[in-house]
Formats: sequence, C-alpha cells, structure tokens
Amino acid sequence: MVYADLVIHSAQMMATLRGFSEGPACGTDMSEIGIIEDGAVAIQDGKITAVGTTEEVRADGWIGPDTKLINASGKVVTPGFVDPHTHVLYAGSRENELSLKLKGVPYLEILKQGGGILSTVQSTKQASDEEIKAQTSRRLRTMLSMGTTTAEAKSGYGLMLDEELRALRLIHELDQEQAVDLVPTFMGAHAVPPGYNEERFTNYIVDEMLPQIAAEGLAEFCDVFCEPGVFSLESSERILLKAKDLNLKLKMHADELASAGGAELAAKLGVISADHLLQASDEGIAALARKGVIAVLLPATSFNLAKNSYARAREMVQAGVPLALATDSNPGSSPTESMPLVLTIACLYLRLTPEEALTAATINAAHAIDRADQVGSLEVGKQGDVLILDIPNLNYLPYHFGNNPVEMVIKRGKVAWSI
Repeated sequence: MVYADLVIHSAQMMATLRGFSEGPACGTDMSEIGIIEDGAVAIQDGKITAVGTTEEVRADGWIGPDTKLINASGKVVTPGFVDPHTHVLYAGSRENELSLKLKGVPYLEILKQGGGILSTVQSTKQASDEEIKAQTSRRLRTMLSMGTTTAEAKSGYGLMLDEELRALRLIHELDQEQAVDLVPTFMGAHAVPPGYNEERFTNYIVDEMLPQIAAEGLAEFCDVFCEPGVFSLESSERILLKAKDLNLKLKMHADELASAGGAELAAKLGVISADHLLQASDEGIAALARKGVIAVLLPATSFNLAKNSYARAREMVQAGVPLALATDSNPGSSPTESMPLVLTIACLYLRLTPEEALTAATINAAHAIDRADQVGSLEVGKQGDVLILDIPNLNYLPYHFGNNPVEMVIKRGKVAWSI
C-alpha cells in the first residue's frame, strides 16, 4: 500500500474549485467553488492523491505510520493563490512619487519627468544581480506568507535587450531558489526609453529583442503596455503578432487609463489575458466574452491610485467574461504582495462575491498563466499547493481586512510557511 506523505484533515470548509481545469469559470459558475465540509486532502510525492471528506480519505487507506497529519479543524482550506500579473522583479522603490500622486499629478506626466517606470529602470540597471535577487526574494517571501504559491513575473524594468535578458534570467534563477513557482513574461514594451520614439522602439522590439528573447527560451509570455502615450494599438499589434510568430503566448495591459480599443484588440488577437481594463468599452467587454479572453483585474492598483475608478467586474461576469485577480505587485502603482488584500478590495469595490473572488484568485488565475492543469484547484493529480486559513468561513476572508489569514502554506506537499 502506498501511503500519503501528508494529509490535511477535518477542515471546517474545504473549497476545492474542482471542475474548471479544462476552461476558466465564467458567469454563475464563478460561484461554484466545490465546497466539502469536514474536508481532507492527501498528498504524496508532491501531488494530490485524494480529496474528499475526512472519513472518505481515511477509509481509502491513505494514512500510514509515517504520514504527516495536519488538523484543520475550525479552519478553511483552499488551493494556493495564483497571482497572474506581477512586476515583482526590480530594485529600488518609488515612495517619493506618493506626494506627486497626492497633488494630482497624472501618471503619464510623472513618466515624462523621468519618474514612474523609467525611474525603476534606472534603479534596476544600477543594481547588481545579487541586489536585485535579494530585494525580490524578500517580496516573494511576503507573497508566500500571504498564500501565493504560483506567480507570473514580468521583465520590463530593463527595456534594452541585455537588461531584459538579465531580468528574465534572474526570474529563472529565483524560480529555482525559493518556493513560489514563477512564470516568466517578457515585457520590453513597458515604456519608451529616452532617445527613442514609439515607432523606433517598436522596431527595436520586433526586429532585435523578440527574436533573441525567443531564441534563448527565457520567456513563456509576451506582454505590452497598450495605452495612448505608451504603445498604440498599431504598435501593440505588431509586437504581439511577432511574439506569436515566435511561439510566445500573449498578454496585454489594456484600457487602463483610457478607452482606446485595447480590449477589442485583445479579442482580435485571442490573447490569453487582457489586464487592467478599467476603461474597457461595452463593445470590448462583449468581444472578450465571445473570444473567452480572461480579464485579469488589478483592484489594488485602482485602490492605490485613489481615483475611485474600478473595472466593471459585475458587468463582465454578467457578460460571460472569465475573471482573474492579481496584485500587479510593482514599485509604483501597486506596491503590495497581498492577495488577501486584493480579495477584500475585489469584494468591496468590484462587487464580487467571496466565492467569485476566490475563483478569480485560484483556478481562473491559473488559466491566465496557462497552469490550470497543475495548480489552482484541489484535484487528484495536481500539485499539492494548499492553504490553511485561520478563518471560520469564506466570508471572513474579505471581511477581516488588513491582517494575514494564512496559518500555513503547503507547497508541493511540504510546509513552506506557517505561523
């Protein structure tokens, strides 16, 4: 008999998120989180081998003399959070921009003054590999402690080819050196650097950067900041089509600052996810629904920018757009690593239910980074990435904000963090 290495048992409520590994949940399905009362999950060799009630898992014989038992009585058990949109790799910080923001200086104006992304580009360029990794590792440890077990990580604070390659290489090194699984995205199209105009820099990305990025195999996705004043629809389409030709998967920053057709372009290109979408048009939302493009919403960014403007999540759900949630962890507009905070803001200001928010932060987020066959739900055969939350029910998760509800993080069947 093969016994489990670890069994979590007696959970007051276990949300499995089962049944959506073939495609993301949308519409009313986002409320179906697969609840099991008195739940248990067995993990062996890093993979889930059984999910059910505690009685069922015991009866199936998974518990042996050396099985580690974790009692989750009175607790909520969920899959590990998946964060599908982060800019977590960088050096430095930008707290000096807070006063400008409070005075009402627009982001694009800060960027023109050499702040914003360009400031972080400079700080990152000046830092050593060791300094960048040390700062990023601290952020990843915080993410892990707050329940994130898998995260997308973008380049984009290099802009020039050598620096972008360095960023992607460091993402790969960090993926091997710490517990959070990292999914690498190339985002050289993050800002137009000094000395270039949009057309010339787009040519550089298409003709020089993307072929080398693809040849070295360091990125899985390509993303572009599609926004008036950054990369136009035409430039964004050129970049993404070239990336597609080179077998990179596609993502987009779209319609964050203005309704400019970003969602429509995302649907036209069939990208995996369109992100931000604060200003997405009715036509854009309908197009995303028709094409099944996942809308990755970033409510902590909206909260931090303090413009009282949020993506129209309820309308997206009603239209049939699959939603995911992410931190957008970055040094300027969203300097946070907390998925629990994101869930709270999503419930309060995007008007998602706790069930919808949990779906968006787990299985749908896994689909947004093409990892739903591995993570995002508690199902046999998937990675043993599990959270034990010290809360009495799911409503308590967004209700009690400003603290960390995570009691224990299990990563691939091992305790990766606990209080």
